[in-house]
Amino acid sequence: MAELFGYTACRQLLQMFISIIFFHVSEYILALVFHGKLNVSFKSLLISKHYVLAMICSLIECLIEIYFFPGLKEYWWISNFGLAMVVLGEIIRKLAIVTAGQAFTHLIKVYHEENHQLVTNGIYRFVRHPGYCGFFIWSVGTQIMLCNPISTVAFTVVVWKFFSGRIPYEEFFLKQFFGSDYEDYMRKVPSGIPLVR
Repeated sequence: MAELFGYTACRQLLQMFISIIFFHVSEYILALVFHGKLNVSFKSLLISKHYVLAMICSLIECLIEIYFFPGLKEYWWISNFGLAMVVLGEIIRKLAIVTAGQAFTHLIKVYHEENHQLVTNGIYRFVRHPGYCGFFIWSVGTQIMLCNPISTVAFTVVVWKFFSGRIPYEEFFLKQFFGSDYEDYMRKVPSGIPLVR
């Protein structure tokens, strides 16, 4: 069994578990910092049934490929590129959360609240939805880091499809809250998700 899990495969799996733990714990801590203990729940960990299923499938793919195609996991430069994507995605997402502060929530606001302001500074000068952009990069990066070709394609398609529906829905409300200011912002700044205007 020890020869089955080579150095690269063990490193990839360890990096994956550390990435997942860091992502979710830091999301929760930042939610506590900006929204307080009374306004934070288990949902702030961003763990859904679909997410758990996707991660289990990616782990199963990884283990099957380690067993049947161990050479596939030895492309360390591909794995390192994925790790760089994971780190970049984390940085972009956490900059989004810190920059927006209380305006950043995990749930789409359908009613305008007093503390909900249009944030266009910091990372938001370059990307309208840096939280989504960061998660997209992070999630695809986790699969590239594992050298999982099937899950890389699946995560790219599924996460893109999710955000391509979520962004227009969210922006419907943002246009109602902020009017022409948000429409001008939309024209000037890309969404951060490929092919989603």
